[in-house]
Amino acid sequence: MIKAAIFDFDGTLVDSMPFWENIGKNYLLSLGKTPREDLRKTFKTFTLEQSAAYYQKHYDVKLTAEEIIEGVNRMVESFYRQTAALKPGVKGFLERLEEKGISMCVATVTEGSLVEAALDRLGIRPYFCGVLSCAHTGHNKEEPYIYRQAAALLGREKNQTVVFEDVIHALQTAKKDGFLTAAVYDPYEERQREMREMADFYIRDFSHAGVFLKALYI
Repeated sequence: MIKAAIFDFDGTLVDSMPFWENIGKNYLLSLGKTPREDLRKTFKTFTLEQSAAYYQKHYDVKLTAEEIIEGVNRMVESFYRQTAALKPGVKGFLERLEEKGISMCVATVTEGSLVEAALDRLGIRPYFCGVLSCAHTGHNKEEPYIYRQAAALLGREKNQTVVFEDVIHALQTAKKDGFLTAAVYDPYEERQREMREMADFYIRDFSHAGVFLKALYI
């Protein structure tokens, strides 16, 4: 029986992918440098630290990693504090899980303090016992470390825990490590057929997730 849930943040709980798809390009432009490539693809699985190192190596950015991250965070912070919106049906879905005693946390590539700020503004922070970020753990979602840490925080075994993700590489990581998985539709992930086939559950829209809840026997 399902006892816990681990949620990705961007593209899963909030509709923030359009912003993140362009943040790499927009930050570089703010430094007066022109991108030579599609940075959204390059940075798709990167932490902020990895992105900063890439700017330094490939675009001769002379700022320190800390200064680059600070600059990016200034652009990002206003978005999360003022603009980012929940995907349809998220709050009601979380409420249903809480009513049934499902423990929940967030595991995200995004800086934890920014996620906390958005969760507070959107009124869903109380549903989660914690927020884990890849930047804090030092591991990206190509590795299962953050999911294992999240399961430990929730106090549940992998086979009692569902990982909600909107991108295929993260879903694969959780699935291969033995977690139950729920693929959440987001238009910025092109491999939807593979997501659907791989995951234990597929959620097109949290507003119509009744079948999912029934499948969990809750």
